[in-house]
Amino acid sequence: MGAKTWMLVYCNESVSEALRTNPELDRVATVEFVKKLFPSETLKPLSDVDLSYTCPPDDELIVGCFSGLNIIAAKEFAIDYPSKLSAQFLDPALGNTLYLHAMHSTVDWFAYAIWRDGKLQRSLSLSPDSGVLEDIGTKLTFEEPYWNGQHPAIDPEEDDSAYPFVFHPLELAESALLEFFGYQLEGVIDSSQIEPERIPLMRFKRSRPWWKLW
Repeated sequence: MGAKTWMLVYCNESVSEALRTNPELDRVATVEFVKKLFPSETLKPLSDVDLSYTCPPDDELIVGCFSGLNIIAAKEFAIDYPSKLSAQFLDPALGNTLYLHAMHSTVDWFAYAIWRDGKLQRSLSLSPDSGVLEDIGTKLTFEEPYWNGQHPAIDPEEDDSAYPFVFHPLELAESALLEFFGYQLEGVIDSSQIEPERIPLMRFKRSRPWWKLW
């Protein structure tokens, strides 16, 4: 797997239902939204990308505002402990449900979290090298087959003693994308899924002022 993400999704209803309508990107609202979350930074618009690309480099932001739905991808969301997400991103006014989804294929790391009305409901973070970094709240239904060994990371005929999990974190990450947002980046993709390439997002170059106020 080569997919990566580090993003937040704010919504008032179902994310997948909103995306299935191929919603129109509200560019004015997107600029206002990103300035609200990153008020101290200088932002320069770059060429658009789409929902299949939500792993921007440290000096970029990927953002999109739609009716009842706000999406933003930034380095701040690639965190080992999702429960420690900065309070500036937890405003329920941005969407009464907030999802964090982050995965990095190089290290087989996956993390996700859900807040409702600003309160953490579920947080999970794990990788083969670090083990389970965070496991807060009740496991959701889509997770259970993985924890129960129904999607083994290692072929049953091979020695699985060296692998720390009964499933592959990135497979669970793709399942989370499908569960919450209705699409996947890799794995089994069929016509029932949303095509993330059809959802446009704005891209910004970010920089902080070089001067310091005393």
